[in-house]
Amino acid sequence: MIEHHLDIPTDDGAMNTFVVHPDEGGPHPVLLFYMDAPGKREELHDMVRRLASVGYCVVLPNLYYRRTREYWLKERNEAGFAEMFGHMHSLSAKTVEVDTRAMLAFVDGLPAADATRIGAVGYCMSGPFVVWAAAAFPDRLRCIASIYGANMVTDKPDSPHLVVPKVRCESYFACAEHDQWATPAQVAQLQAALQAAGTPHRLEWYPGAQHGFAFPLRAGIYDKPSAERHWARLFSLFDRQLRQPR
Repeated sequence: MIEHHLDIPTDDGAMNTFVVHPDEGGPHPVLLFYMDAPGKREELHDMVRRLASVGYCVVLPNLYYRRTREYWLKERNEAGFAEMFGHMHSLSAKTVEVDTRAMLAFVDGLPAADATRIGAVGYCMSGPFVVWAAAAFPDRLRCIASIYGANMVTDKPDSPHLVVPKVRCESYFACAEHDQWATPAQVAQLQAALQAAGTPHRLEWYPGAQHGFAFPLRAGIYDKPSAERHWARLFSLFDRQLRQPR
């Protein structure tokens, strides 16, 4: 595989990004990988490599580039979380639209990428991001996956559950049984909104799993059976929607 560490120009500055794709057989379908709140780090790089290894061109940006180029959560303590939430709260549907537009322009000009076949995946913080991206660019994204997405139901006008009527592509939502950021009541609201909108989707519970179950380095939370199940669902979704040109 070929790996790149590069800057993607956006309206708000240079977004440092990790891009991986196979070294032959291209151009490849594209996956936009939106990071979780702890930041762009080697753990996510390895997840991106796993996706690229089966034939995708994967783009993982540092979404905190407006504030820092190198942040990732090193200490899970009060001070560490305070810094993380400061970065997290700097992002919004507007910044997601800016950054997604920049990524789309980038893959449009990348020879290794087939920019007519694009999907997206987000974890935790970025669960809403993939919904916002699909709503903002309905003609570009063929599918999205939100893995234990946080704050999918809020009282804001851009709450993901209110935006889903604009989402035309197939979507997948993986929900952990134990998740303070996505309670059963909130998930029920999200599912009702998806059904009312007629958005093609699958929402699935992961019994016994905790928020963060897919991250291998999340001690005490990583759950290999649930993680592998989520990989199987991603591969199925992406293969179904991205392997063949329309």
